[in-house]
Amino acid sequence: MELQITATSPEQPASLLDLPWNMPLEEWPEEHLVALPRGISRHVVRFAQAGGEVVAVKEVGEWAAVREYGLLRDLDRLAIPAVDALAIVTGRTDGDGEPLEPVLVTRHLVGSLPYRSMFETTMRPSTIKRLLDALAVLLVRLHLAGFAWGDCSLSNTLFRRDAGAYAAYLVDAETGQIQPKLTSGQREYDVEVARVNIAGELMDLEASGSLHPSVDPVLFGQAIEERYTALWHELTRQSVYPVAKRRYIDRRVRRLNNLGFDVAEMQIERSPDGDTVTFLPKVVDAGHHQRQLLRLTGLDAEENQARSLLNDLEAWMATQDDYTPGDPLGARPEVLAHRWVRDKFRPTVRAVPLELRGSADTAQIYYEVLEHRWLLAERCQGDVGLQAAAEDYTRNVLGGGRPPE
Repeated sequence: MELQITATSPEQPASLLDLPWNMPLEEWPEEHLVALPRGISRHVVRFAQAGGEVVAVKEVGEWAAVREYGLLRDLDRLAIPAVDALAIVTGRTDGDGEPLEPVLVTRHLVGSLPYRSMFETTMRPSTIKRLLDALAVLLVRLHLAGFAWGDCSLSNTLFRRDAGAYAAYLVDAETGQIQPKLTSGQREYDVEVARVNIAGELMDLEASGSLHPSVDPVLFGQAIEERYTALWHELTRQSVYPVAKRRYIDRRVRRLNNLGFDVAEMQIERSPDGDTVTFLPKVVDAGHHQRQLLRLTGLDAEENQARSLLNDLEAWMATQDDYTPGDPLGARPEVLAHRWVRDKFRPTVRAVPLELRGSADTAQIYYEVLEHRWLLAERCQGDVGLQAAAEDYTRNVLGGGRPPE
């Protein structure tokens, strides 16, 4: 059988032809390899230079290679965080004509690390929790898309920090399957497998002295189940709001925040019965909101202030007719952020007299008005506009009156 390369693009086979396909992967010479950290795998995996990019090459049976190649391409179409499948190479033979195992070629995820590399220096418990949160987000997104993983674990995941955000990427899909909708039993099985695998992997780290002494592997394994369950409920429960929806959106965002997640994207779909709101969560590092707010608006704020302002900006953007996430023809976030500063932020701040602000800067004033609007909305069980909230805040808080309870 002749060597055959099945690739996702016409240019890919040419860049792969120079690799030594006539040799077992574990015997490839150093000149073709790239020294990058590798996770634990049941298969032989190597990183290699192919043209102008680094690829991961995994020896695996032909049926499994073809299946995983198709699943990874499906996940890419569904916009699920996973490694990119580039090619399958079959018909490999050695110098004596003996058959060699086929390989699956994926693109190296730049900036990503397997979990064992991240634990080479003892990781703080708070950072471990954020990594598990990122894995919970990935598992929820997979299940929402109808993908049953079958082997969720730290070993089958790559982690990457991007502008302060922690993201988890699926790296091994050979045990997975895609269906129109998963049953509760399928989801619960995935979560149980994740719980057991993560506890075992953390025990391995503990045995090697790479785990922080305060981390209990069993409790952290259970944490993935708790985080997944809370996030799944908050993201999947029905959310059809009436026209006056501001306080309901604020309440949903606050619940996600209280769970430890931030809103990466918010979508509002109009319908005769009300507006359906969907959220996409993310896990972020300290200082992320400050940097994001400064980049979008030029406003310099403390982290909690920036978080609240960004939530307000995101909610407002989702109501704008010319904003569609991912649509190149829609208004760019920077343009909408400028409009929000002009139409929302500045008028609200100006409504609070200078002589009553004390030492508070403009970001703090807007943050306090947002918090006051929330309290007013909860008290009267109805939406309150920014202008009305600013006036009540000025009169009853800064002016010496009694704030809402």
